[in-house]
Amino acid sequence: MSGTIRVDVSLGDRSYPVLVGAGARRELAPILRDTVVTGGARRAAVVTQAGIGLEVDPGIPFETFTIPDGEHAKELGTIGELCSEFARMGLTRRDVVVGVGGGVVTDVAGFAAAVYHRGVAVVHVATTLLGQIDAAVGGKTGVNLAEGKNLVGAFWQPAAVLCDTEVLDTLPERELRAGLGELAKYHFIGGSAAEHWLSSTGKNDLSALPIDERVAACVAIKAEVVSSDETEGGRRALLNYGHTLAHALEIAERFDLRHGEAVAIGLRYAALVARMMGRIDDQRVAEHERVLEAYGLDTALPPGVDHDEIIELFGRDKKATDGITFVLDGPNGLEVVPNVDPSVLRSALERM
Repeated sequence: MSGTIRVDVSLGDRSYPVLVGAGARRELAPILRDTVVTGGARRAAVVTQAGIGLEVDPGIPFETFTIPDGEHAKELGTIGELCSEFARMGLTRRDVVVGVGGGVVTDVAGFAAAVYHRGVAVVHVATTLLGQIDAAVGGKTGVNLAEGKNLVGAFWQPAAVLCDTEVLDTLPERELRAGLGELAKYHFIGGSAAEHWLSSTGKNDLSALPIDERVAACVAIKAEVVSSDETEGGRRALLNYGHTLAHALEIAERFDLRHGEAVAIGLRYAALVARMMGRIDDQRVAEHERVLEAYGLDTALPPGVDHDEIIELFGRDKKATDGITFVLDGPNGLEVVPNVDPSVLRSALERM
């Protein structure tokens, strides 16, 4: 399609394209015909939510399965119900799952595809900014438990991702803002992909790029990280910048906060923690606040947050293999820092 930007996630024989641009969803049928399964996929199971309202044409026979709205859909019961529907449909490894929606849909559809028949192909049509720049790319899938977010899941790479920027025009303001929280994160990850993209466009800041290029730049940054560390053994953990507090807040607030909203708060908090540990200076903290303010993001803790509960939830985070672990900024950029002193974390919460 003319005007579509292609970014490849390089993973050897499991590499796949991410297509970004207005109308990219219309590439679904050719993708399913040519690249997903040898000889072409026979049928598709389309997983979506009632509020998405985006119709796609897989170009092959398909059935549509609708999961509940909101973060509460991310539970093991939803995965069981979907897999039962796949079995009733007679889905096989010659078929494909298509996730149409935001991060909740891509997490759920991807996880169901990963575990049904021990793995069937999945293609994502990402309909939110957050989904396009983060959730749909990279193969992380999962659901929540009462004890924490994304504690059950699998790494299962999609066969392709379609990021149709045309659909962003109809996003509710709060949904768009949630995506901007994740977008702000990419300002601090850096890497050669970020440098190349900005230099090729003559810009010095992601926020100065047109929306198609901004989405593609974020995808390129994530693709570079995922290609070097697919299963989060090292550098990929940097993509969780701002997420330790974010995930804790989502659980504590019963998902009243959108993920990207929580990430924005988590980014400011992580900067404060790094400053209190002497890893960065006041100027770098101010840079975090400048970026977040430029996107119009609220960075205040919700009223009434229980600090003791938040500290306890930090200890349940997936990164917490050696004490409470945070991704923090420092003189060499972002790093994974284990055994962060709880008293520092508590003091930073009080400063928020």
